[in-house]
Amino acid sequence: MALDKKVQRRLKIKQRVRKNVFGTAERPRMSVFRSNTHISVQVIDDVKGVTLVSASSRCKEINAKESVTKVEQAALVGKLIASKAKEAGIETVVFDRNGYLYHGRVLTLANAAREAGLTI
Repeated sequence: MALDKKVQRRLKIKQRVRKNVFGTAERPRMSVFRSNTHISVQVIDDVKGVTLVSASSRCKEINAKESVTKVEQAALVGKLIASKAKEAGIETVVFDRNGYLYHGRVLTLANAAREAGLTI
């Protein structure tokens, strides 16, 4: 089954980005996934192949709030991932936009994480 042209294009961009972005224990990779309704982010150590911290707009803290736009959800997820990363002792990360354009919800998430004290 052939993939949609948009999906193929995003996968090619994702591969091009991932060839240069790699997470270590000192500076893990912060990978963003964006769907039509939700956004999630993981902080990954690529050397060990483990997810250190994750957050999503489906978490109880964010999902309980009603009448929140998707951009506001992204900002809340950015603040949540920054606080979880600080608790885990992570100060700096490498940002992996995962093939998505760096605007809208992806940009909002990154800016919110920066404002909460995470160095990207």
